[in-house]
Amino acid sequence: LWPWLLASSGLSALIQLVTLPFFPDSPSYLLIQKGNEEACRKAIRKLWGEGDHRAEIDDIMKEKAAMTSTKTLRVLEVIKERSLRWQLYILMIVMTTLQLCGINAVEFEEYLIPYVSLGVGLCECLSSILCSTLIDRFGRKVLLWGGYTLMCSVLALLTMSLSLQHQFFWMHYFSVILIFLFVIFYGIGP
Repeated sequence: LWPWLLASSGLSALIQLVTLPFFPDSPSYLLIQKGNEEACRKAIRKLWGEGDHRAEIDDIMKEKAAMTSTKTLRVLEVIKERSLRWQLYILMIVMTTLQLCGINAVEFEEYLIPYVSLGVGLCECLSSILCSTLIDRFGRKVLLWGGYTLMCSVLALLTMSLSLQHQFFWMHYFSVILIFLFVIFYGIGP
C-alpha cells in the first residue's frame, strides 16, 4: 500500500504538468516584470472575464511604482544597516529556535512506525488549517509565544511519560499523543 500512496503524489504532479501550459500568466508578473500591459489586460480578461479592469491594472501599476522606489539590498548591506538590526536579530533567534526545538527528531523518528507518520501528516494538515484561521485573530507574535510555550510543556510531559513508560502500559500511547500535540503546536506557532 505504501508504494501506491507514494506514487499518488506523482499523479497530481502529472496533472499539473499537463494543465499548467493552459493557465494564463499572472497579470502582475506580466506588467511588473515583463512590462507588457496588453498581455496583462489579456490575462485579466481570461481570469476575471470581460469588463472594465482598469482599477486592477492601476493597483498593479502602483505596486510597480512602489517596487521601483525601494532599493534592493545585498546581504552584507542588510547586515550593516542599523535600522534593520533588530529585525535581523529577531529573525536569527526565531530561525535558531526552529532548528533547536526538536521537530527534526520527530520528523526523523516518525518513519519508523507507519501509523505515527500518518498521524504526524494529519496533525501537520490540521495545524496549517488552524494557523490560517488563528493568525488573523491573534497575530503572529501571540502564535509564536503560544506555540513555543505549548511545545515546551509538551516536551516536559513527553520526558515524564518516557521515564514512566515501563511502569504503566498506557504511557506508550500517551507519548504518541504528545508527539502529535507537539507537531500541532509546532505548526501553529513557529
